[in-house]
Amino acid sequence: MTSQTRERRSWPLPVIAFGGDYNPEQWDRSVWLEDVALMRRAGVTLVTVGVFSWSRLEPEPGRFELDWLREVLDLLHEGGVAVDLATPTASPPPWLGVLHPETRPVTADGVRLTHGSRNQFSPSSPRYREAALAITRAVVGAFVDHPAVVMWHVGNELGQVDHSDVAAAAFRRWLQDRYGTVEALNDAWATSVWSQGYRSLDEVEPPRAVPYHRNPAQALDFRRFTSDELREVYREQRAVIRELDPDRAVTTNFMGFFPLADYGSWAADVDVVADDAYPDPGDPGSLADAALTQDLMRSLRGGRPWLLMESATSGVSWRAHNLTKSPARSRLESLQAVAHGADGVCFFQWRQARSGPERFHSAMLPTAGPDTAVHAGVRRLGADLARLAPVVGSRSRPEVALLWDWPSWWAATGEAMPTDRLDPLGTLRAWHRVLWDARVAVDVVAPTADLSGYRAVLAPATHVVDDAVARTWREYVAGGGHLVVGPFCGVTDPLTHLHAGRTPALVGDVLGAGVQEHVPLPDGGVPARWADGRVARVRDYVGHTDASDAEVLLALGGADVLPGLEHLAGAAVVTRRVADGDGGTAAGGSARLVAGVLEETDLAGVLHGALAEAGVAPPLPGAPVGVEVVRRGDALVVLNHTGREVRLARRELAAALGAPPTADLVDLLTGPLATPPTTDPTDTLVPLAPEDVLVLMETR
Repeated sequence: MTSQTRERRSWPLPVIAFGGDYNPEQWDRSVWLEDVALMRRAGVTLVTVGVFSWSRLEPEPGRFELDWLREVLDLLHEGGVAVDLATPTASPPPWLGVLHPETRPVTADGVRLTHGSRNQFSPSSPRYREAALAITRAVVGAFVDHPAVVMWHVGNELGQVDHSDVAAAAFRRWLQDRYGTVEALNDAWATSVWSQGYRSLDEVEPPRAVPYHRNPAQALDFRRFTSDELREVYREQRAVIRELDPDRAVTTNFMGFFPLADYGSWAADVDVVADDAYPDPGDPGSLADAALTQDLMRSLRGGRPWLLMESATSGVSWRAHNLTKSPARSRLESLQAVAHGADGVCFFQWRQARSGPERFHSAMLPTAGPDTAVHAGVRRLGADLARLAPVVGSRSRPEVALLWDWPSWWAATGEAMPTDRLDPLGTLRAWHRVLWDARVAVDVVAPTADLSGYRAVLAPATHVVDDAVARTWREYVAGGGHLVVGPFCGVTDPLTHLHAGRTPALVGDVLGAGVQEHVPLPDGGVPARWADGRVARVRDYVGHTDASDAEVLLALGGADVLPGLEHLAGAAVVTRRVADGDGGTAAGGSARLVAGVLEETDLAGVLHGALAEAGVAPPLPGAPVGVEVVRRGDALVVLNHTGREVRLARRELAAALGAPPTADLVDLLTGPLATPPTTDPTDTLVPLAPEDVLVLMETR
């Protein structure tokens, strides 16, 4: 692969991409002409075309009608709009399911789904895959040389689950590859429990409806299989694209922390990570959660820029109560994505649909026309993004890592657990929110990632720990790193088998503490006390923890305040152990265990203590909570989420950029920062309106 090919695959445009899904098959040619003219006025540079056009492109088996799509691409190219051309395989035409019912998925209860919506396919169906590859070859072959096409887009939001006989056969092949023999499978799944021993792999079924709880190892493996099967659908279509076009980038759209696909295992297969994100304007935590998702997307490919493939200009149509958002809020969310590494901001969709289930979903061009507040906001955003070309390709360099992996999520949320109140994603969000409030930048990486470049590593919800994870953590702490491990971590191996001994068993020596019993707590929680005498409360869950070789920072109260749980009196809740380096010398690393669910202020105290010990200093420490500050390359992005105007010290802004106090600063969105001639520039306060953004760089 040449360096030019690598560059094209990594990012197709020299600017921040701006645009959205475009569905010209829903409109006649006169509308196409109007669309291109309005796109040019709005500063649109990239649109995704063809996502749901299979029945239009192949109205009957083997008969392809592509001329209309060629005309659309010609018009877009003439208008200066680049195209992310999709394989239309997410929504098969009705004829496929009618002629081949086995292409349609079956639920765990045995109901075969039908057409009339979208995504009605079985990822395991050979007939579906054959048809998907045929339409992929037809589309790519026809337009591989078209100058409008800068990137290929496989399918859409791959996330189908199938329990059919076709899927069962594929699952058995997957198990054959994974385990080799039925004896190895029986051992891995512990089928001696409840008399589940199999004579052959032919007897294995997907985890369909059963009288009681399913085998947890079977359920976890089926989730792995489902993710792998969806990835294989993507890989097959990518292979056809690669055969015909070895140069352009290929992607598919992820869906943030989506529970059905392990994006950590998918990341290497996409040239550009793309994500669909729809923060709920009615959720006060949505902007923090959006930042977490954006950090995940940036981290999946080692910090490379990514693409916000779908978002909403205003309201969506699929929540029970669809709150709208102002153009200012939409702009804020878009620029937040850029701050966290996005080199493109796109929406669903360009023109609001007049028909179909998504007709009330907002769009860049509402049915009310271009003379609307929403479209005016779109035009403003397009102009803003055009000014941000200097940040294209730049990266963030966080000093803190949050650990996350899908198998831990799946395993910790299975059936027959100690409590359903321990949601791994909720725990991750709570820990991240502490960092976000403090303006501490993070990467979101796998538990086995190279951690050596991080000052602090937080593992809020790593339920599954094997020897590789334990070795990574042990080496990190021994090398001077600062580790914080959360509740219910390190409990099982990758097959859901409990580790013997106190947990996290494989790193008990690193933590100097361990959990002997998992204890769900009564409503309201139980009292605890910090070492300095402050009172705290532990809610929902606590591990009955012994601190054999660690300092106890927080312990449960005495027997008199733990009715029914007297045996837990004085048990450790938060511990800290200073590591020994190689040869027994102090290396300066530390390991903390947070064995229970803490309230926000107490959790913040633990995490801030670890960050301070690690030497992590957030930028702009004097800014109020709700002002987000992100360093991306040479730019400092400051976003005001407070709902009121704030004033920021110019001296601190310069310091956050690593510039001297008297440096000349420019806001890429508005121009140079003005300084009153009679005022010392180092003491100047820079105003920032509510929902407004600064993108600062030093001028040299």
